[in-house]
Amino acid sequence: MGMLATQQLTEFLSAVADRPDGPAAQYAAVECAARALEAEVAVLIIDERVVATVGVTADQVGPAVLTEIAAGRRSILQLAGNAYAVTGATLGGQAPGALVLGRTGPDFTDQDVCLLRGMARVLELSLQALHVIESERRQARENGKLADSLQERQRLFEHLTRIQRLIARRAPLQQILDGITASAAELLDLEMASLNLLERDDPTVGSMVSSVGFSPDVLPRMKRVPLHSAGVAGLAVLGDELIMVEDYANSPIAIPEVVRSSMKAVMAVPVHENGEVVGCLTVGTYRGPREWDKPAQDILRAFAEHVSLALTDARTLEAMNEAFHDSLTGLASRALFQARMDRAFATAEQESAGVAMLFVDLDRFKVVNDSLGHAAGDDLLVAAAERIKKCLRSADMAARLGGDEFAVLLPMVHGLEEAVPVARRILEAIREPFEINGKEAYVSCSVGVAHSVAAGHTGQELMVSADLAMYQAKKQGKDRYEIFEPAMQAVFQAGLQMEADLRRAVVRHEFELRYQPIVHLKTGETTGLEALVRWQHPERGIIPPLDFIPLAEETGMIVPIGEWVLREACRQAARWNERRGEGKRPLTVSVNLSAVQLDQADLPEVVASALSNSGLPATSLVIELTESLLVDHRPSTLHQLEKIKSLGVRLAIDDFGTGYSSLAYLRRFPIDIIKIDKSFVDDVGDVPAAAALTLGIIQLGQALHLSTIAEGIEDADQLSELTDGNCELGQGYYFAEPLNEADMGELLFPSS
Repeated sequence: MGMLATQQLTEFLSAVADRPDGPAAQYAAVECAARALEAEVAVLIIDERVVATVGVTADQVGPAVLTEIAAGRRSILQLAGNAYAVTGATLGGQAPGALVLGRTGPDFTDQDVCLLRGMARVLELSLQALHVIESERRQARENGKLADSLQERQRLFEHLTRIQRLIARRAPLQQILDGITASAAELLDLEMASLNLLERDDPTVGSMVSSVGFSPDVLPRMKRVPLHSAGVAGLAVLGDELIMVEDYANSPIAIPEVVRSSMKAVMAVPVHENGEVVGCLTVGTYRGPREWDKPAQDILRAFAEHVSLALTDARTLEAMNEAFHDSLTGLASRALFQARMDRAFATAEQESAGVAMLFVDLDRFKVVNDSLGHAAGDDLLVAAAERIKKCLRSADMAARLGGDEFAVLLPMVHGLEEAVPVARRILEAIREPFEINGKEAYVSCSVGVAHSVAAGHTGQELMVSADLAMYQAKKQGKDRYEIFEPAMQAVFQAGLQMEADLRRAVVRHEFELRYQPIVHLKTGETTGLEALVRWQHPERGIIPPLDFIPLAEETGMIVPIGEWVLREACRQAARWNERRGEGKRPLTVSVNLSAVQLDQADLPEVVASALSNSGLPATSLVIELTESLLVDHRPSTLHQLEKIKSLGVRLAIDDFGTGYSSLAYLRRFPIDIIKIDKSFVDDVGDVPAAAALTLGIIQLGQALHLSTIAEGIEDADQLSELTDGNCELGQGYYFAEPLNEADMGELLFPSS
């Protein structure tokens, strides 16, 4: 069936793609679809108007009835005394509509529905291409908004028309993409343009697939770059929005090696495939900072739309090869699952029942995939699929949605009590060890459970609900199931808004540093400062770190934020030390480092660059690490820390004593400083046991020749106890709260 469907879709592509205008493409689509699915009746509606028919006249069927059929709410149509089994597929885009088929023979199968939806998608793309060309012609005549002059408008039209011809003629995809990047650079009078696409096997990384204006030595390093390290392009993909940087060298999201290539200004816009962000089209100049005006933005968006059109068109036929079953696991494909779900909703509505869905995502799959290789990862997915199938009832259906995501459909259920046992069986099955290449591998899974009555709801809504519940299971610690609650939607939306605000904050420089002095306890002298980041939200005011740092780490935004903090802290500390003069001991500045930042291969180079650009001696910089980071370290962690240490930078363990402490880690890692957690300092003056433990940590530091800093000192009793116990340094509100730059300057250099 898969090969036949591919052949039928190929014929449909040929019939529709080369038609010269919209009406011709519409009639070709209706005739070809009817022939492929042996339908006696075929109707196409666009914008609630019948535009093409086969076997029926336009006045015999109303658009409202056809829309019901396309939505799956009607399966039989009475027409001229005949009863037709009917099915349909919706069209999106600028001109929404539906393609509906009917036949007096057998009912349409789920596979038929998948094929029809593929045809509808091809038709939608073809009509979209024709619409864009017609729109460009019209705007060229009217001297429209994308360019200031008719001559520039005509140039844009010529470029886009050439790209449209390549797409319509099914030119090699690489040729089309190269044509788009070259045209974007030429039309915007820029020296650089690049197209980055997400990798299919790991959408958290992207690679440059087409470019102009990059030096050959840079190109090899533009493969499989993590999104949160991809600068402007990564931010455009992660935020799904156009990003403009007018002065690249001074941007916190600039990539150092691109800065070194003398890039001066950059603009990037996301690229989509079937509505999902799959990459980014970026342009830039080496000539100098540039203000990206509205015409330039619109031109780049127009080229990005053509990348999206080319990608979706090229991959539609490819996807139909796997239209019905996933080639790796043999489970149903996403398209077949969606068709079966729609049918389940229609049947359940007639029977006054409901539908349940499980969204299953493997935990730690990436670790197995990275450590044992992609072939082992594929073996694991196949084995996991078999276990999931064995947990199902006879009427249930499992599908692989992509990567390590699976879905389970439970039709005709009357409540969650029928779905939860299935979720529990899947959890237990996945916990059992997998034998991969003669070795045991352990993974778990997170399961989202959602149930819906059929009346008034859709399969897409149920899938979103199950996905949200799965996300909640991940947040709650993984290896568990969660049942969808409406409150999850509100929390998720709030999280999305916070994430969008955070991404904009990086571009708009909404962060500022506060500095808390580190004091020598015996002399009272300020010897150093800890730099603490705050987010100055334009509407919500100051947002403390605990409210946004976890999200920044989850999304990768901590990388550009952390780099800015490092550079700004070094710059400011160097200025204060210069003001103090040569007679005083230089201040140190401490900067916190997250596990995400430590995973960046170029971190030692970033640290070296921050020191070099600021003029701060390496001995004046302290990098603070959490104990949990050292406990959960990867093999590369020690190597990264040793490279940073070789610069002359000192390393500190923050929050020491909070539950992960181990002499083994103190011996293994090149640590210079122990920071005693505030929870111990709080009880120093009141609880003898706490005081004994704190003094024990101080003595441990002395034995290992490590400096000790007590955090959170708030009163004189604590100060006295710690000083008597030979704690060297301390910080806390007793000395000063975290201060902004001006107040910290006043503390260091009081006015006479």
